[in-house]
Amino acid sequence: MSAPTRRTAVVLLATALSLTTSACGDAVASPAAGLDGVWRSDGYGTVVRVTDGGRHLSTWETTAISCLPGAPDAKGDGTGRFTDGEGSGLTLSPDGPGRLRMAFDESVGHRVLRRTGALPAGCDGKRRKDPRRVFDVFWQTYAENYPFFAAHGVDWRAVRDRYRPRVTAHTGDDELFAILREMIEPLHDGHTSITAGEDRLFGGHRADTSMPTRESIARTDKAVAEAVGVPLRSWAQGAVSYADLPDGTGYLRITRFTRFAAQGGPAADEAELDRALDAILTSSRVRSLRGLVLDLRFNGGGSDRLGIRVAERLTDRPYVAYLKHARSDPRDARRFTPEVPVRVNPHDGPVYTGPLAVLTGRLTISAGETATQALMPRTPAPVRIGENTQGSFSDVLERSLPNGWRFGLPNEEFMTPTADRRTYDVAGIPPDVRVPVFTEEEFAAHRDSALAKARRLLTAQAPDGLFSPSGA
Repeated sequence: MSAPTRRTAVVLLATALSLTTSACGDAVASPAAGLDGVWRSDGYGTVVRVTDGGRHLSTWETTAISCLPGAPDAKGDGTGRFTDGEGSGLTLSPDGPGRLRMAFDESVGHRVLRRTGALPAGCDGKRRKDPRRVFDVFWQTYAENYPFFAAHGVDWRAVRDRYRPRVTAHTGDDELFAILREMIEPLHDGHTSITAGEDRLFGGHRADTSMPTRESIARTDKAVAEAVGVPLRSWAQGAVSYADLPDGTGYLRITRFTRFAAQGGPAADEAELDRALDAILTSSRVRSLRGLVLDLRFNGGGSDRLGIRVAERLTDRPYVAYLKHARSDPRDARRFTPEVPVRVNPHDGPVYTGPLAVLTGRLTISAGETATQALMPRTPAPVRIGENTQGSFSDVLERSLPNGWRFGLPNEEFMTPTADRRTYDVAGIPPDVRVPVFTEEEFAAHRDSALAKARRLLTAQAPDGLFSPSGA
């Protein structure tokens, strides 16, 4: 079903950080009449075929030189709703003559599909394993979809000229994997990855980032518990935790935006998050809190939709969180699909609208970053404390190679809804107050400067409930 994913550099640590995707529910289910046929997406290089009266959906991944089968086929119920065997789904709905909207359960926004006459040439399902063919499809996919070559200072044509002569009809798998990895490693992009069997895995990350290990995760958890100083109550398989602090502030920590539920897919994750937030943000608590600390410093990502769901509990006013678009012209990296607004609508129940501090760091990745970005237009605006986030916002465009290997790359930009349409890709979202996050010095001194600073700011707030970093 070719759903987008949020797998970051942490693809190497999936068992520890549980990274996946995101969702918005932008489109609503509608009768499947007229859905049958072949459709091509604006951007994303995807072709979709619907058959059997809206009860079967297949996808293909295309470039100018290739057409390969996409994710496993999905089953429809005749209403425009399609699901796979793992509980994930998408909805197709009419969007004007010869147009559909495709909205994924695990991604905010939507894609536009346009009716086309037939499958492109070469969509025969045959896999051609010649290493030169594998190289060419890999390079071409990046050339047509990757938006950030200029930001990273990478000349992609020069990369092809350097590495293509090293690939022959007899290049072995180990050497080919090493070449593909060498091509994209200099991008230092947390949403780039290659999976070529159990022993050949690569996930990118920013050059200044050391990816966590089980040992470092345990060390960080211990330091957080010590800094909080009171017992934390946990939900969502340990991903969400909360404590009322003695100074009248609240501390909410979310370490991922995926696998909140043991099974059941995106709907079960949303229900589990709702149960946690219902227990945390009660009517009495949202009235009494002097301030709230939201700790996303160790959030490896997951579902953007779940991040939006948190933002909906922290406002009583609707607003646009951010805009997103995708590369649309294979030849011009400066051309994108129309901007799609992603909105925050207040939760129908208790919401917290007081002073908010958001803690971030270089391990605030992917959906952890989009959750941070979604809170920036909030009123009153949160104060961000810590370090820059990782700089990986886009859904991951997951693709296959002719030899069966899988790889991922970003193809979208997430922009502020302001006139400058700013993006935070590559460098990450900067803090308002810069303090060290989980450094050796912090560990050695049994100190958590970010949390301490947040608590000082929140408890020093002005009588009108507003505060600023300079007011500490």
